[in-house]
Amino acid sequence: MTAYSFAADLLKELDGFRVEFDEAHERADIVLHRPPMNIVSMRQRDQVRAVFETLDADDRVRVIVLRAEGANFSSGGNIAGFMEASPEHVSELARNIAAPERCRKPVIAQVRGYCFGVGFELSLACDFRIASETAQFALPEMRIGMIPGSGGSARLLHMIGIARTKDMVMRAKRIPGRKAAEWGFVTECVADAELEATVDALAEELRGFSPLAQRTIKGVLNSGNNVSVNGAIEIEGQAYGRLRGSEDFKEGVASFHEKRKPVFTGK
Repeated sequence: MTAYSFAADLLKELDGFRVEFDEAHERADIVLHRPPMNIVSMRQRDQVRAVFETLDADDRVRVIVLRAEGANFSSGGNIAGFMEASPEHVSELARNIAAPERCRKPVIAQVRGYCFGVGFELSLACDFRIASETAQFALPEMRIGMIPGSGGSARLLHMIGIARTKDMVMRAKRIPGRKAAEWGFVTECVADAELEATVDALAEELRGFSPLAQRTIKGVLNSGNNVSVNGAIEIEGQAYGRLRGSEDFKEGVASFHEKRKPVFTGK
């Protein structure tokens, strides 16, 4: 992979992370690298949002992977930064961390070791979380007299229900990777040595689908998660109708009948 270059002022001198681009596999990796704990700074939150928006607009990128160097994904945010930030800045934290969710492309979080606080909240905003058996997940804010502020408890509530969310958040409880998979907020938990290969395989699988259909279903599911069942069905039906006239759908039908691999263009 080669370093990805950006022109925007905000993205000069990335703070605590880098972006790599693998053109052959249409993949961009956002790599946290502030070892050993990969603590996330306030500026880094703003930059991560801007990076996701930049990658979302880049047609060369089909899949995004969020990962970290070293033994830990992230132990959380820079606590001192919260005390120095203005109320206006703090109010934007959840919007910044929601960037993977807003991104129209599939986003995979690759997690090993500690995944706490804002690191955990950032992974929860991704579409897939692939965890190593070494992974531990927690929202430990209660230990410093605070609560999660970047969407973590709200997303968990939808994923695992109120009883487990209270058990985890109100007790600042650490959940190991295997249990996280059992509870349903981790897509898959694998042996540590298999983590990279599992993520690579998933990224390759995802880029084989129609990018237009992929963008559409991600939007449908995200919107449907916040409305009634009837509302979600309506959203799905409207999106389905719009896709019926797409070139990708025509190509998918033709390739099915011709028994060949489809060539999707995202149109």
